[in-house]
Amino acid sequence: MRKPTILVAREVFPEVLVKLQQHFEVTSNQDDTIFTPEQLREKLQGKAGVFTTGSERIDAALLAACPELKICANMAVGFNNFDVDAMTAKRVLGTNTPDVLTDTTADFGFALLLAAARRMAESEHFLRAGKWNRWTFDMFAGAEVHGSTLGILGMGRIGQGIAKRGHHGFGMKVVYHNRSRLDAATEAACGASWVSKAELLATSDHLVLVLPYSKEAHHIIGAAELAQMKPTATLVNIARGGIVDDAALAAALRNGTIAAAGLDVYEGEPKVHPDLLALSNVVLSPHIASATIPTRLAMANLAADNLIGYLVRGEPLTPLNPQVLAG
Repeated sequence: MRKPTILVAREVFPEVLVKLQQHFEVTSNQDDTIFTPEQLREKLQGKAGVFTTGSERIDAALLAACPELKICANMAVGFNNFDVDAMTAKRVLGTNTPDVLTDTTADFGFALLLAAARRMAESEHFLRAGKWNRWTFDMFAGAEVHGSTLGILGMGRIGQGIAKRGHHGFGMKVVYHNRSRLDAATEAACGASWVSKAELLATSDHLVLVLPYSKEAHHIIGAAELAQMKPTATLVNIARGGIVDDAALAAALRNGTIAAAGLDVYEGEPKVHPDLLALSNVVLSPHIASATIPTRLAMANLAADNLIGYLVRGEPLTPLNPQVLAG
């Protein structure tokens, strides 16, 4: 019996390719070329599945050109590169990789918070430039983290992980805003209290964004929201680009509307707004919040297991549109 054919759209761990090759005829991309939409459509001709990352857009036009495609397995928790409605209409399953990166991403989010609040990147650049020649009482004096108020917008698994780190590790008061309030037991475990979005903005000393991207969440933090924050506040975005209006954030940082920011995601990444690059009070990292070898390997294996589970056994592990399975 002929094996199903799949495309692995970006470079991946060799051992994951070996696993996939046991079940599929695999076209791989270990040269790590980023395909144009036209190239991706060409590569997907005759393929039953595709192992994707955030750089591959799966939309109605691609699906119309690739009628044999049955599953797109994203090596990420986020899936704003998927038009899920179009996929469902074409009965193409989408999957993602939740859970396996929760703690690693929460660790990194808290690292960004600390680095931004305590001005670590700014002071390192100062030292490396040979400008440190004496001590002064207020040299790179930043904001307190322990005992301060930690705000979280989006209280899923990663948000809860950040809340626990802040509450248990740093004695922080934790407030959050979410579309739906958590149950009392989960709130207690996180040391967290639900507040309105307005109160979240006004009271947070450090605000971490961990909500999924959607049309409704686009620019949920813009000039008006930044103006409601404390001038001493820190903003951290480890969610998705587009949730923050990057131009408005750059202006707020430049004008002292807020004190600092830590960013791992950007609008139009890998491009970064040039105004952000010119600022010293923002810590910038290239979308690496989940970047440890064990976590990235777990993500790749889960994406592979979704392909195997669905195309071989009809049982994907983490479907995004399970209604595709119903009929």
